[in-house]
Amino acid sequence: MRFARLVALALAALTLGALPATAKPAIWTVRSAQATITLFGSIHLLPAGLDWRPAALDDAIAHADEIWFELPIDPATDAAASAIAIRRGVLVPDRHLAMLLSPGEAARLAQAATTVGVPPAALDQMQPWLADLTLSVAADVLEGAEGSDGVEQQLQRLAPASVPRRAFETPDQQIGFLAGGSVKDQLASLDWTLHEINDDPGSYKRIVGEWMAADVAGLQRDAVDPVRRASQGLYERLIDQRNRHWAQVLAERLKKPGHIVVVVGAGHLVGEAGLPALLRARGFAVEGP
Repeated sequence: MRFARLVALALAALTLGALPATAKPAIWTVRSAQATITLFGSIHLLPAGLDWRPAALDDAIAHADEIWFELPIDPATDAAASAIAIRRGVLVPDRHLAMLLSPGEAARLAQAATTVGVPPAALDQMQPWLADLTLSVAADVLEGAEGSDGVEQQLQRLAPASVPRRAFETPDQQIGFLAGGSVKDQLASLDWTLHEINDDPGSYKRIVGEWMAADVAGLQRDAVDPVRRASQGLYERLIDQRNRHWAQVLAERLKKPGHIVVVVGAGHLVGEAGLPALLRARGFAVEGP
C-alpha cells in the first residue's frame, strides 16, 4: 500500500507539473458600494507542496476584515464533526450496508475498498453516506492528498490571528446534509464514488489540475455535474440549497463596510448555480472567470 501511494503521488506530481508555471486557481471579486468580497474555491485535500496560492488571494488575506469558511477551522470543530459522524453514520447492530446492496454492488464495493485500503468489514457497519465519504477521502489520500494541508488549513495559518473567522455552517448542519438524504440518494452517491475508484482512478488528479488551471468549465463538468447525474436530490441538498443560502448571507454582509475573504469548496463557485452567478443575479458587480 505504501508503494502504491508513492507511485500515485509521483503520477500526481507529473500531471500537475505539466501545467504552466503561472497557472493558479480562479478568484472572483464581488463589490457593493460598501464592501468587497474575495471569493476563492477550495480543494479540501491537496497534494503536499503544491504552489497554488494566487498573489491576489494573499493580498486579500493580508487586508481582510473577516475570513469566512464553510466550517470553523479548529480542533474543536474536527472533534465535533468526528463525534457526529460516528453517531449518525454507524448502523444499528442488526443492520449491515450489504443489506442495501445487490450482490454485484457489494462486489464493486469490496473491490473499491480493497483498492484504497479500507477494510470492507468496517464499511459494512456504516450508513451509505459515511461509507461513501470514507472511500472518497481514502481514494484522495491514496493519490497524494494531505488532510492537514488543504486550502482551509493553510489559509487559517496564513491569516493574521487578529482577523475574525466566520463560518456558514456548523458540523451538525454539514453532516446533516449528507446523513439526512434519502437512502436512495445516499446509495446513488456511493455508486458514483465506486465508479470513480474502480473505473476512473485519475479523477482526483484531473480535478486538481483543472482547479490549478482555473478551468471552471472543467470543474463544472467533473466536480459538479456528476453529483447532479447521480442524484438530483443530493445535488439540491449539497450544492444548490447551500449556495442560495450562502448568497443570501453574503448579500446581507455586502450592505456593511469591509473587506471579506470567502473560501468554500470550488464546486460552489462554478456554473449558473455558483455563488458568483447568484450574486451577479442580485445586482452586485462580480469580476472573475
